[in-house]
Amino acid sequence: MSRSIRWRLVLAGALAIAAALALSGMGLAMLFERHGERVAVADLRARALALAAMVEPQADGGARLRPPPEDPLYSQPFSGHYWQVTLGEETRRSRSLWDYTLPAEAPAPPPGQTRVRTLPGPRGEALLAVEQGLSVGRGDRPVPLRIIVAENRDDLELARRGFLGDLLPYLALLGAALMGASWLQIRIGLQPLARVGERVAGLVSGGRPRIGQDLPAEVIPLACQIDRLLDARDEELARARQRAANLAHGFKTPLQALLGDAAQLRARGEEEIARSIETVATDMRRHVDRELARARIQSGRNAAGAEPGPIAAKLIGVLRRTPLGAEIDWQLDAAPGLRARIDPDDLTEALGALLENAMRHARDTVRVRVRPEAGAIRIAISDDGPGVPEAHLAGLTRRGLSLDPSGEGQGIGLAVVADIVDAAQGALALRNTHPGFQAELRFEALSPDPASPSPDPS
Repeated sequence: MSRSIRWRLVLAGALAIAAALALSGMGLAMLFERHGERVAVADLRARALALAAMVEPQADGGARLRPPPEDPLYSQPFSGHYWQVTLGEETRRSRSLWDYTLPAEAPAPPPGQTRVRTLPGPRGEALLAVEQGLSVGRGDRPVPLRIIVAENRDDLELARRGFLGDLLPYLALLGAALMGASWLQIRIGLQPLARVGERVAGLVSGGRPRIGQDLPAEVIPLACQIDRLLDARDEELARARQRAANLAHGFKTPLQALLGDAAQLRARGEEEIARSIETVATDMRRHVDRELARARIQSGRNAAGAEPGPIAAKLIGVLRRTPLGAEIDWQLDAAPGLRARIDPDDLTEALGALLENAMRHARDTVRVRVRPEAGAIRIAISDDGPGVPEAHLAGLTRRGLSLDPSGEGQGIGLAVVADIVDAAQGALALRNTHPGFQAELRFEALSPDPASPSPDPS
């Protein structure tokens, strides 16, 4: 999971959403608390102004306090709702305060103004209090009036908790919706990378030559870099094959000269030296021919696909024109429209080596059968010859092993076929059929492509 971009984005998105929802919940709770306090303060101010009706002006310009209005909210002791009115030296309190006096050490607000304070209650609880300052009476000596109305702050805290309790389910539902949207966004956003991965898999399987640029703009630079890397690799492989071919061709002329010198030595009676030189030169020529054949093998990734039936038919047509092939009964049974994942030139060389090998060992008949089989193409080449000794069957693809009784074989044909099959990621099976011998090739099947030409086996 630590290496997955998808899960990293999901984890980062989940953390961001959780942090955002937590901050939102805290912010909404704080806003609700402030709003609740503003509403409570407004209500307390209205109650303070209502208590001002307790003041009764006198004819001499003074004032006195009337009995307080009946209000059950302020009649129950320690109800959490309190008031206290001070007119001059006279102070009256709500019954809910019982024998407790609200502290009023701070100076009273100026007449006509209010002050919001937090005061200790009769039980030590915190009270939200509003002090209203007024001035009563006429003349030069008005009587100051101080009204304090308070309520328990626990009511505001309970309201805030109730708000949070109602808010949390909606925040959880919002978080789930945001996580779903985030997952969908990540999935859609990573689809171009999945397409690049599919195209890279196509490169590996040989289904496409390059990634291409028909992709979103953000991943086109990556696709271009991969395609340029593949171009450089193919160019380097082509140069390497060319250098190997040039080196092998360069060895052929000196080797041929050595064989000529060996013939001259044999003519002069130096039989042992001539045989030694011919043995070394023949072994070196086998190496050279093997490297020439391997230099021509194409990478399976670049294989555009080949049709085994038409290629086998053309090869059989060529072999029938040879003296040995004219005596063979060639039987070809190939299903039409089949295409294998292998370069046409490589398939031509592999089938040519197997058909020539079958022709040399057959008594009368060589059969070629091409059939589809479970997503693959099976090519079986059988002859009615004597077969191969079981002791040598497992080592037929080793370089230099030739079982041709005529001595014309170089012992590299099946080794080259094995190299071609490995490069195309196919399979080669060799077995005796009693009587006879069979070589079977299996390659991955591709979709038919009628426009693909078959190579000239000449």
